[in-house]
Amino acid sequence: MEKLHLDLDGPDPRRGLSSMARGLIGSEILRIGSEIRTAVSAGQKIANFTVGDFSSKEFPIPDRLRDGTLKALAAGETNYPPADGVLRLREAVREFWRDHLHLEVPLESIVIAGGSRPVIYAAYRALVEPGETVVYPVPSWNNNHYCHLVGAKGVPLETDPEHGFLPTAASLKPHLRTARLIALNTPLNPAGTVLSPEEVRHIAEAVADENRRRTKAGEKPLYVLYDQVYWMLTFGTARHEMPVHAVPETARYTIFVDGISKSFAATGVRVGWGVGPRAVIAAMKDVLGHVGAWAPRAEQVATAELLRDPPAMAAYLREHKGRLQQRLDLLDAGFSRMAAAGLPVRHIPPQGAIYLSVQFALIGKRGLRTNDQVREYLLDEAGLAVVPFQAFGLNGENGWFRFSVGAVSVRDVEEALPRIEAALRKAHG
Repeated sequence: MEKLHLDLDGPDPRRGLSSMARGLIGSEILRIGSEIRTAVSAGQKIANFTVGDFSSKEFPIPDRLRDGTLKALAAGETNYPPADGVLRLREAVREFWRDHLHLEVPLESIVIAGGSRPVIYAAYRALVEPGETVVYPVPSWNNNHYCHLVGAKGVPLETDPEHGFLPTAASLKPHLRTARLIALNTPLNPAGTVLSPEEVRHIAEAVADENRRRTKAGEKPLYVLYDQVYWMLTFGTARHEMPVHAVPETARYTIFVDGISKSFAATGVRVGWGVGPRAVIAAMKDVLGHVGAWAPRAEQVATAELLRDPPAMAAYLREHKGRLQQRLDLLDAGFSRMAAAGLPVRHIPPQGAIYLSVQFALIGKRGLRTNDQVREYLLDEAGLAVVPFQAFGLNGENGWFRFSVGAVSVRDVEEALPRIEAALRKAHG
C-alpha cells in the first residue's frame, strides 16, 4: 500500500488553538538551556550554569531512593497510585514534617503529585477564578505563566538586590486587599536568597490581619502559596522559616509546596507534595486526578522508605549540601576577588537553594545594550552559559543573572572563573 503523506498543519496551523494556547509563552529558561545543550553537543566548551537541574554524575540521588525504586518495581508496584498519593508516602510525609519541621498535620491535608509543578498548578486552579488577582514578587519562577493558564490578573511586585530580591511585608501590604493569592518562594529561585524569620513573621501577621477583616466582611479569604521546595538547602547563617510557626492561624490560608526534587537531586524522579487546608487539598487532588499528574507508584513507595530512614537522609544531605556549597563558595570567592580588583561585577553571597545572583555591569560597554547581548558576550568570550533575571519576570536591562550549580563540576567552576575575569577585563578595558 502506498504511503499517505499527511498534511498535519494546513495553511494556518494556529487557527484552531484556544486563546489561552495562542497567548502562552514557552519557558525562556528551557529555551536557553536547549540552545546550550545543542552547542555542547557540537563540541563547544561551555560551563553550563543555566537550568536548575542536577548532573546525575555530580549529584546522584540517594542509594536508598534508587534501590527502593528498583525494589518496588520488582515487587509489582506498577499500577495507578491513589489520586491523593500512596498511603504509606502520605503517612511518611506527615511523620517527616512532624519530626523535621515540628508541625502536626492531618493526613487529609497532604496530596502527592508528580513533582512540585503540578502542586503549584493545582493550587492556582483550585483557588483562583479568572480575573482574580495573584500577587507575586519578581524575579520568581513561572508565576506569570500560571496566571496566564488560569486567567488570573498577575501583579508582579518588583524587588531589589538590597533585599535579596525578596518581598517584604511593607511591599506586599498595599496589595493584600485586592489579592486572592500571594505566591512566595524561599529559598528563592532564581536569587538563591532566603526570607528572614522576621520578615516571614511580618508577612504572616499581615495576612492574618487581612483575613480577620475579610471574615468580618464575609469576603473570600486571602491565600498564600508557600513554595519551600529548597528548604533543606540553606547555607551559612540562613535558616528557613514557615509562616505557621510565627502565626499559627495562617495555616488555614497557606498551601505549602514541597518535594524531593532539589534536596535529594531527584528532579527526574518526580515526587512532590502539597500541604494545606483540607478542603483546598481535596480540590487539588481532584484537579490532579483529572490530568493524571501523579507521581509514579514505585517512586512514591521508595520515597516513603527514604523519608522513614533519618540516618540515610542525614548522611546524604551532608554530602549533597557540601558539594553544592563547594561550588557556590568557589563562585562567591571568585566574584569577590574580581569586584575587589575593580571589575564590573557584584553578587549576593549564597544563602540557599542551588543558585547565585550575579550582576555584570556591562551595559554600555563594547556596544552591549541588553541583558541578552551580555549573555551572548559571556557565552562567546568566556564559554559561560547563564540565565538573565528577565526570564524570571524582572524588567530592565540590569545585568543580573542566575548561576545554577547543579549541573557543573568543581573543575568546571574553577576553569570558568579565569575565563569570566578575562572577558570582564576585555569589556572593561
